[in-house]
Amino acid sequence: MPDNDPIARGERPVPGESFWVFGYGSLMWRPGFPFLEAYDALLRGYSRSFCIYSFHHRGTVERPGLVLGLDAGGECLGRIFKVSAEDADAVTAYLDERELINYPYISRFLPVDARVGGGETREITAYCFVADSSHRDYAGQLPTPDAADLIMQASGVAGLNRDYLMNTVRHLQESGLVEDHLQSLLDEIEQRTGVIDMGSGI
Repeated sequence: MPDNDPIARGERPVPGESFWVFGYGSLMWRPGFPFLEAYDALLRGYSRSFCIYSFHHRGTVERPGLVLGLDAGGECLGRIFKVSAEDADAVTAYLDERELINYPYISRFLPVDARVGGGETREITAYCFVADSSHRDYAGQLPTPDAADLIMQASGVAGLNRDYLMNTVRHLQESGLVEDHLQSLLDEIEQRTGVIDMGSGI
């Protein structure tokens, strides 16, 4: 594989061995693979952010959108899933397709603090997908008005960028995850969307 291939550059599960996967966005509520156990878990050193440009699913080359990534700095409360040894190879291939191919993420094994029940916290090493800050599709930490400008004018093959943001943040809220920077972006988008709807007579 070429050096810039995200699969070649990242860390990989051992074939045929069980492993844990960390979800911070849609993997939390729609993992799409079989698992043995699942726990809430805290990842330190990375935070949820709309830091990835989208040129296909939620934007175009002319009008890029923004999608969620794990950006360096802060911490992130998500969910981990234990994959069995029997399913390991199939789940790895599924995650490659879903998270790595054509996306500016790199796979890493990182320690998380898992809330395993009964008030117990246990450190577990989990398979994570973090934003690649060296990739051309990495947007970084944009100011809220700038991020909102991009999101409001972007649409791709999967639909409006603003619908993606609103649905994603609301899912996180339903999971008890209210984060100030995401809430501020949602508030800005909803305000702008409301102005557009009023102007169109809806």
